[in-house]
Amino acid sequence: MKFRSKMSIAALAIVLVTGIAIAQPYGGPHRGGDFWGGQMMDYLDLTDAQRTQIKQIFTNQKPAIKPLFAQERESRQQMMQLIQSGSFDQAKAQAIATQEAQVHAQIEVQHALMASQAYQVLTADQKAKLAQFMGKRQQRFEQHMQQHEQGAHSEQAPN
Repeated sequence: MKFRSKMSIAALAIVLVTGIAIAQPYGGPHRGGDFWGGQMMDYLDLTDAQRTQIKQIFTNQKPAIKPLFAQERESRQQMMQLIQSGSFDQAKAQAIATQEAQVHAQIEVQHALMASQAYQVLTADQKAKLAQFMGKRQQRFEQHMQQHEQGAHSEQAPN
């Protein structure tokens, strides 16, 4: 396996484990909590001790990430207010978008931290299973993007 592929799988694994992380303190069907909190832990055959460890990791990070979600939500509300105000101010929209992007970047770093910590709880077999799952998921994503790209090209073709 090429180094680049290994790095891609590792990055995808972190993203997947992040899903577990996010599901625990912010679970619920609309946030993916049902899938990540239950199905993925079952899929990886996590022990009760591993589940407890992972839940604790996310519980410990909740105070750091919760205000970031609130800031992100506030930025979205500000943008909606600007859109609905009837007088669009591009500079103000850019400032709101920049602030939201900065907050989103902080959230992603927190997700990566939690995922990295959770990933360390997994056994070698679980990490391999996760990498295999993520490889398949990446393939499906790439196929979807190719289909989407092909559809976009056919829509743009002149009649």
